Amino acid sequence: EQLVESGGGTVQAGGSLRLSCQASGRTFSRFDTGWYRQAPGKERELVAAISWSGDNTYYPGSVKGRFTIARDNAKSTVYLQMNSLKPEDTAIYYCNSYPAGDYWGQGTQVTVST
Repeated sequence: EQLVESGGGTVQAGGSLRLSCQASGRTFSRFDTGWYRQAPGKERELVAAISWSGDNTYYPGSVKGRFTIARDNAKSTVYLQMNSLKPEDTAIYYCNSYPAGDYWGQGTQVTVST
């Protein structure tokens, strides 16, 4: 299974971005999926997770109420809608299974300016 992230960019604080994670394999709809991020000098962290069916989601307190994860299994795609972005959201964003597997893609850079 290969996952390719896209949709990052540079936005001002308070702005929005929508990230996409496109899976190329056939097993995408069978596993829970997460969005993760890694800021310079920091550990990679989970920012959102969604069950394989899309029925259940999880967000840590730092993004709850601002980020929304969704999936379209027919398109083998998981999305991350990010609203009310803050400078501390600046990071490279990755998707992976949840819990995360060993393989990480290139990620997509999100930069939030003041």
